[in-house]
Amino acid sequence: MSDRQPASQAVHNTTTRHAIFMVATLNEGAAAAGTVRDWCADVAGVVRTVSTRAPEQNLSCVTAFGSKAWDTLFGAPRPAALHPFREFGSGERLAVATPGDLLLHIRADSMDFCFELATLLLDGLGDAVTVVDEVHGFRYFDRRAIIGFVDGTENPEGREALDFTVVGEEDAEFAGGSYVLVQKYLHDMAAWNALTVESQEGVIGRHKWSNVELDDDIKPTSSHSALTTIEENGQELKILRDNMPFGRPGAGEFGTYFIGYARSPRPIELMLENMFVGRPPGNYDRLLDFSRAVTGGLFFVPSADLLEALAERSPAACADAGESAAPVLALVSTGKAN
Repeated sequence: MSDRQPASQAVHNTTTRHAIFMVATLNEGAAAAGTVRDWCADVAGVVRTVSTRAPEQNLSCVTAFGSKAWDTLFGAPRPAALHPFREFGSGERLAVATPGDLLLHIRADSMDFCFELATLLLDGLGDAVTVVDEVHGFRYFDRRAIIGFVDGTENPEGREALDFTVVGEEDAEFAGGSYVLVQKYLHDMAAWNALTVESQEGVIGRHKWSNVELDDDIKPTSSHSALTTIEENGQELKILRDNMPFGRPGAGEFGTYFIGYARSPRPIELMLENMFVGRPPGNYDRLLDFSRAVTGGLFFVPSADLLEALAERSPAACADAGESAAPVLALVSTGKAN
């Protein structure tokens, strides 16, 4: 057995100018499940086929699965921390959970390559899934969100990025994987733009043009940056964001697609609790007075090696084997040539 660390998917790839975020649900029936499992072995090849035409486009795709879909498609064992999306808050200030079994995060420096890859990957899935949300994101000036502030400033880099986002020996069967949480936010830009720049800076916790963080003695405890900073035992817990603006000016739609990768869902869920409930309760993120979450999903990103191997996973075989085989990954041949 090889001691090689499983290769991660393209979680840490270069930031690009464009992205497509696609969430789909699994259709009923064994045939649909079988199609998705077979498709897992083909994803990497499809990405290579398209990216070879223009390597400078930095084309990539991250494929991830929700909790319910994992059980249906692959059975046991399952990632230790994978669970359905947890809602936080109440009323109009709610981190809402929405349906989602499969997530595709496609990135490239031009939309045509994102579009081509998305089309080919969906062709391979056929009628096995139903797309329930699709967002085409774009890089806005110097990595600013639609609201005008730079996004992703505190992202970890290099070795630190791997440490905070890649599963290790704590769940060895799924080493090389990551958890990813996504939300689509819509912004009330008329209300936001009615604020002074100084008021906006108080909401975010940073200077708008320089991106320098406000001094602690003037930064409100209800600012976005204050509530999304998580510390435990003197160490900051970080996540890797690759958020993208999106919108349709003619329809009055202006939004941010939040996507955060982490080694465990816990840091992101703590951020959401701080934002939507408050730290302490009631001291919520004032950005939510102008931004509304309309989707929410939690997914597991298997390593690149495991994604391909999942084509061979048989949940039925695992179940039939009984308790004695519970810790063992049951495999069945698909009859495909290598």
